[in-house]
Amino acid sequence: MPFTAKDTQCMALALQLSAKARHTVNANPMVGCVIARGGEIIAQDYHREYGKSHAEVKALAHIDGKAKGATLYVTLEPCSHHGKTPPCTDAVIASGATKVIIATLDPNPLVSGRGVQLLELAGIEVEIGLLENEAKALNRGFIKRMQTGLPFVTSKIAMSLDGKTAMASGESKWITSEAARVDVHKLRRDSQAIVTGSGTVLKDNPSLTARLPEVSVTPLRVIIDSNNQITDKNLKVFSDDAQTLVINRDNCDSSVNGKVDLKAALLKLGELGINTVLIEAGPGLNGALQQDGLIDELVIYTAPVLLGSDATSMMQLPITTMGDKVTLKIHDCRQIGVDMKITASFK
Repeated sequence: MPFTAKDTQCMALALQLSAKARHTVNANPMVGCVIARGGEIIAQDYHREYGKSHAEVKALAHIDGKAKGATLYVTLEPCSHHGKTPPCTDAVIASGATKVIIATLDPNPLVSGRGVQLLELAGIEVEIGLLENEAKALNRGFIKRMQTGLPFVTSKIAMSLDGKTAMASGESKWITSEAARVDVHKLRRDSQAIVTGSGTVLKDNPSLTARLPEVSVTPLRVIIDSNNQITDKNLKVFSDDAQTLVINRDNCDSSVNGKVDLKAALLKLGELGINTVLIEAGPGLNGALQQDGLIDELVIYTAPVLLGSDATSMMQLPITTMGDKVTLKIHDCRQIGVDMKITASFK
């Protein structure tokens, strides 16, 4: 049976609700729930905080857990296992709801398909796939971590029109405009961890914080330190209460050619429940991540300036022939101040 316009409206609202918890659910997915009966919305809510009640339970609480004859619109398959909270399927079944429309299945092996099965065994009609792409995009980090153990990795690069990120001397402040730099702080705000290399920390001494008026949670700061160079605790990354993790050859699970195994480092972050990572690093680390196939998305801020042939390129990539060129797929291109912001992925 095709979804109706009302179905789409309810699921769109559920997605809007779920996105409100981007900075508070930590390792958990963002989930929203809308309950409708007779064409009218009677309850709505979302999973607000890690370890607390899930979206379905929160929404049902507004109507004392009673949803007889109603339809639940949920952005992610209701959980069917005991975690930090009881299974949501139990609450849905007990509510008397007759139908559940789900945007997408839960990629968690403990749930995937099991929640749907339990609902159907209880006589509840289940439909899947309404606004599925939007739901998957919202929780792309959680989905990837559940499927691979790795977080979703975005690399932010600020460069000149001729593809340079710093002068030969290392000078790089500021290539892009203030508007672009504010936008970068939004990227940081929406990421659970910011990863950089020890070279960048020692050269630029960055804070790597999300400096926005409305931000109350700072992402975990991660330094890849293959040569065990980070010993000065007076660096800005250690100067506040935000957490900083230094990954070196001593505490990483493996090393490659005397350097930190980057995949092992990202798996370590996945084990910590990190779903989304923002890379803010130099051409060496960015190039190594790209060659290992570990970057999911590029966000490139391009300033209308030229830095010249002696300046540093955005990535160290050993490409010598046209046949080895790296092709990108551009997903979005927009102007931020005087700069262009390009969002792309590797084909």
